[in-house]
Amino acid sequence: MISLNQIQTKLFKREKTFKKEHSSLNMNFYWQLAIYGIFAMIPVLLFIGYKFFMKLNQEYIPSRENMSGERIIKKERINKVLEYFSSRKQKSNQIINFPSPVVDPSL
Repeated sequence: MISLNQIQTKLFKREKTFKKEHSSLNMNFYWQLAIYGIFAMIPVLLFIGYKFFMKLNQEYIPSRENMSGERIIKKERINKVLEYFSSRKQKSNQIINFPSPVVDPSL
C-alpha cells in the first residue's frame, strides 16, 4: 500500500527548473547572432564616420580669389545689402518718432 507520506511528497513536490520541454526556436542562437552583428557593425560605422569627418574637415577654398588672397565681392551685392540696412534704419526711425498715445490708468 501507498502511505500518506508518499502521496504528500508527490502532490507537493516543487519543480526546480522551469524550462520548456521543446521549443521550435533556439533563442540563444538569435541573441548571439544579434550581438555578433552589432559588434561587426561598430568598426564599419566608425570607418564611415571617420571618412565623412575627413571629407567635411577639408579646408574651404573659395573659387573667386584675387592674387592677394582676398575674396572678390560684387558691387551690386554690396549695394543691395546697404539698401536693406538703410530701409531698416528708416523704418526704425519712423517707429521711434511716431507719437504713441499715453494710456492713463486712472480712466
